[in-house]
Amino acid sequence: MHVWCIACINTLVTPFPITIQPGIPISDQIVYAAKRAIISGHLRPGEAFPSVRTLSRDLRINPNTAHRAVTELIDAGLLVMHPGIGTVVAMPPDSSPRERTRLLARQIEELVVEACRLGVDQEELVGSIAKQYRLLTPGRLGQAGG
Repeated sequence: MHVWCIACINTLVTPFPITIQPGIPISDQIVYAAKRAIISGHLRPGEAFPSVRTLSRDLRINPNTAHRAVTELIDAGLLVMHPGIGTVVAMPPDSSPRERTRLLARQIEELVVEACRLGVDQEELVGSIAKQYRLLTPGRLGQAGG
């Protein structure tokens, strides 16, 4: 339970929302949260990204864990390190709808598992998702033509 309290604090100190969850490597969670923020446009190209020291201090994690996450983001082409300046957000290599949908894979899997556990069939699940999407994005759907 204490981890959730820390996670609430963590969400306020990073430039991207992150909730540390037990059972998932912290570096993976940082990478996921940063990718989501970059691809969604919350973090824009050229913006400063927290240093390894800042991430480890603010998230209260081992510096090696923060370094692993930053290195993975650099290797993915999402961050660029400029000596003497720091790490900044790069142009995302692929922010296609497919890539954005891929970021939801874990939540989709959890939803499908829960639906199966409750006996909700695929058609009903998809219908419920579509209904919720329409409720939450009425203006957006009108602009997208659908």
